[in-house]
This record gives sequence, C-alpha cells and structure tokens, in this order.
Amino acid sequence: MSDHPRIHHPALRQRIMSADEAAALIPAGANVGMSGFTGSGSPKSVPQALARRIESLNAQGQGFKIGLWTGASTGPELDGALAQVDGIEMRMPYQSDPTCRQRINAGQMQYMDIHLSHVAQFVWFGFMGHLDVAVVEVAGILPDGRLIPSASVGNNKTWLDLADKVILEVNHRQNAGLEGMHDIYYGTDLPPNRRPIPLLRPDDRIGEAYLRCDPNKVIAVVETHAPDRNPAFTPPDANSQRIAGHIIDFLQHEVKAGRMPKDLLPLQSGVGNIANAVLAGLNEGPFENLTAYTEVLQDGMLDMLRSGKLRSASATALSLSPQAAAEFNENIDFYRQRIVLRPQEISNHPEVIRRLGLISMNAMIEADIYGNVNSTHLMGTSIMNGIGGSGDFARNAYLSIFMTPSLAKGGAISCIVPMASHVDHTEHDVQILVTEQGLADLRGHSPSQRADIIIERCAHPDYRDALRDYVARAKRGSTGQHTPHLLDEALGWHRRYVQTGSMQA
Repeated sequence: MSDHPRIHHPALRQRIMSADEAAALIPAGANVGMSGFTGSGSPKSVPQALARRIESLNAQGQGFKIGLWTGASTGPELDGALAQVDGIEMRMPYQSDPTCRQRINAGQMQYMDIHLSHVAQFVWFGFMGHLDVAVVEVAGILPDGRLIPSASVGNNKTWLDLADKVILEVNHRQNAGLEGMHDIYYGTDLPPNRRPIPLLRPDDRIGEAYLRCDPNKVIAVVETHAPDRNPAFTPPDANSQRIAGHIIDFLQHEVKAGRMPKDLLPLQSGVGNIANAVLAGLNEGPFENLTAYTEVLQDGMLDMLRSGKLRSASATALSLSPQAAAEFNENIDFYRQRIVLRPQEISNHPEVIRRLGLISMNAMIEADIYGNVNSTHLMGTSIMNGIGGSGDFARNAYLSIFMTPSLAKGGAISCIVPMASHVDHTEHDVQILVTEQGLADLRGHSPSQRADIIIERCAHPDYRDALRDYVARAKRGSTGQHTPHLLDEALGWHRRYVQTGSMQA
C-alpha cells in the first residue's frame, strides 16, 4: 500500500493510470463536469492532458470540443489549458480565465452565466443535457470507496452522482488534514418531494464528511502532486479602506438602532481585494464572536479566525493566497474545528440564506442612479467573469450590500451612471451601495429619492454635477416620472467612453 498511500480501495488501485491515458477516455462532444471553485480543488493533470490531445486532433482537422461544467472559476491548468486549444464548446457556470473571456466575447465559445445555486438542480432536472463524464480532484479514497473531498466541494456531489463515468485525480499535495472538514448533505430531493434543509446555524453539520461514488463508475484514477493556483491579494489601498470604514460605521449604526445583534448576523463576502479590505476592517473593528456563511473563504476570514474575531466559517471552497495557504496547512487542526466546507447547492441555497439572515457584501462593476447593479458586463456587451453567487445572496440576505470604487479607468469613467449598461441585480435586490465617497442606504426610498441619495453619497465629485443635470432634465423630458429616464442619453454615457476613452468628452 505504500506506493499509493491515499488510495485504499483495492479495485480502484487497479485503475491507476497516467493523465494521458485517462484523458483518452473522454469522447468528443461529451459534457464533462469538473471539480474546482475559484482556482481551488480543480483537477490539474487530466485537463492538461486533454488539452494536448485536443490540440493534436484539431491539427488533424477533427474539431474536438467538450462542454465544460464546473463549480465556478478554475485555474490555468483547466480553463486556461482547454480554452487555449479551442477545446470548449459550452462553458458553465462561471469563469475568470483571460483566454476564456476573450473567446466568449469574440463569439468563439458559448457561455451560460447562471446563479451558482441553480447549477446542481438544473443538472438534476435535466435542463442542461446529459452529464457524460466527471473529473474530480479528491484528497484520498477510503477502503469502502468513499472520497475525501479536496479544498473545494462545489458541484462535485452532483457530478459524481449523475455522470456515467468518473475520473478521479488523487492530489497528494492537498493536506490530509482536510479529512473531517467537509459536510456533504445528501437530503436534497427533487420536486415534488423536497424537504426543508435542516440547517439552523452557520456551523451546523447536517451531512457526511465524505463524498459517495459508485466504484463501478470510476474508469480512471490519476495521482497528482500539484498545488492550487490562487493569486496573492494586493494590500488594501486607500479607497478599499474607506469603503470598509463606511460599512463598519453603518453596521455599528444598525446595532445601535436595534436592527442587528451586537455580534452581527452571519457574514457573506465575495471574492477580491475590496472584500478582503472589508474583512481586514472587521478584524480590527469593534465586533466580536462573529460567524460567516459564505461561498468562498479567503485570506481575510482566515485572519479573523486566527484572531478570534470570527468564531466559525462555512463555505464551499478555500481561496487562499500562497502565503495564507501555507499558514492554513501548518495549522490545519486549528482550522478544521472552525471551518465547514459544503456543496455549493447548500452554501448558496436561498432557503438557508434567508433563514440565517446574512449580511451579504459583494463587488460590482457599476450601479445606476436608481440602484440597479451590473456585476458582470463591461459596456453592456462584454462579459468579465459572471454573476457567480452574488444573486443567490443579494436577493435573499437580511442586508444586501454592493461596493465599488466610484471611478474606473484612472478616472475616465464613473461607476455611478444614469442607467446600468447591463443589470444583474435589480433595484429590488439592492439595499446598500458603497463607494469610497460614502454609503447610500436605499431602504424605504422611492426611485427618485434613491437617485438623490446615490449621487450625493456614492458618485465621485467630478461626476455629480453631470448626474444631477441628467436627473433634472429627465424629470422634465421623461414620459414617466416614477423612474425618469432619457433613454438615448443614458446609454450615451457608455457610448462616449467607448468612442473617446473619457466620460468627460
């Protein structure tokens, strides 16, 4: 057993093979569900071997492509490798790879952006077509065939359940101490037989520590030793720190007003430098005994767990910089007592989010003067990454907060605009907008009131006069006065930037 210390199932030990041999078992045109969530827990070797095979076959004119389904974004070994050889026909549900993005925006790759809570259930419903193959990274295989999950769970439960064939990558680089950190819930029946999910607190465990997989479906086992690929976060800049300060002041006000307990409600935080700055601010702030129920656990929450500010954190994936990953691995026994990793159909489930009453904090690209938020598209037509889980949380959270710097492109464009060029979160799902300029509390306000609040508190001073002027003229020239707009001019804000590179032209 010493040659393969993490593979303890006798029959599966007989199916160990190279990545190239495993990749050869994936047919052209297959829908392939792969593990991975924000660069964490994705297969490392089989996708690269598959990319080499596709490149060779396409050079012979065979036109080999697959449908690629994951939990969320992955690393360059998966999304990047397959996109570079034009091997993806349809990508779903979220991506952040530059080559993927370029091919999608050039019309060379189909892409379905979808709420992350919808993915597993839509596959179960049969809405997405048949799942042919699953390629899933795990940290180990038990003697009875159960699988020790890796650093992310994502949609792995669904892929293993529904795929005709399964390829397992056993990654020896993943810390063996991950065993026991996961909570895999198998109680999600299909309509009309659904039952309430029995999760009442963020740190509740309602499932099992392992993934189930029928060993008879496993056609290959590949051993790897590759690290996850999550980049380091840049230190919080002045704007990020000001945004964090506005949010912390606001939360203190909510506690004082009696709308929130002194230890707040469970935190949900999106991915990125601003989100990490907010977490850093909370780590230095006045709140104690906090909890988190989120989809991704990144450096800032790890710092909060270590300091004791955060009592527990539930997520579907780790997304740690190399430095934070090293610290996590060195102290994994400490973190295993405080972190729960779940399938994303549970981490992002609207029923649970609403029951727990989350404080949802997510980044955006732009917001308009009435509170509609664009979190996915540049200039209305070019996808950046995708909606991810922000919609799952925003619509169902106790508090829905969106944040961004007030300016982009070195000040050439305002992130507060008359009309969002693309809407992911309507004004009905957005309660709080925050920029470095200030915080706009939109609760209880009509559209015209929201416009005044957003312009005065969130827009950059360089653009406030232009926005005020637009609102005044819209009130004179709009046929409707509930949400006044001058449609041609509102969209012209974006056109002028495309044509001149400056909103001040």
